[in-house]
Amino acid sequence: MRHRRKGRVLGRSPSHQRAMLRNLASSLVLTEREFEPGEPGAPKVAGRVVTTVAKAKEVRPLVEKCITIAKRGLLAEKAAEVFSAPADRDTAEWKKWRQGEQWQKWAQAMAPAVTSRRRVLQLLGDKQAIRILFSTIAPRFTDRPGGYTRILKLAMPRLGDAGPRAILEFVNEPVSTASVAPKLESVS
Repeated sequence: MRHRRKGRVLGRSPSHQRAMLRNLASSLVLTEREFEPGEPGAPKVAGRVVTTVAKAKEVRPLVEKCITIAKRGLLAEKAAEVFSAPADRDTAEWKKWRQGEQWQKWAQAMAPAVTSRRRVLQLLGDKQAIRILFSTIAPRFTDRPGGYTRILKLAMPRLGDAGPRAILEFVNEPVSTASVAPKLESVS
């Protein structure tokens, strides 16, 4: 019986599964970084990776959870800007701010942002991916309530073993209220 054994095995041990999903999620995020023209390893399209359908379905919840956590962290950073330092670091004005009550308020407001960065680091394990996630990806999805990625199945299977392939990519279209179907009222 498979009670409480959620998810696909993907032919790997549990630690190998976690490592593979982490790497796939961080590589999806890293495709958003800026590449030099002709740099080896540069993706053809930013925000898109090609993998198998099963792996894409497994990694999708991880990526979406990371984006949701990053969005919450950005809200905390915005709230902390009110109490931020008025001057550059190690100046006399900054030292006065650091000893004052404003710093205490800033630290309290900034704590959820630091926690969210640490939580995403725990999930992804790549600091560069976290910087990209918080600086470019999460601000793009601030108005979107969920569904940050999509899976597109490819017609051509993988050459070596004929495994079904898919594209996992970030959604770029804004959410439109017209596309949401209105709820049907129950007739009594």
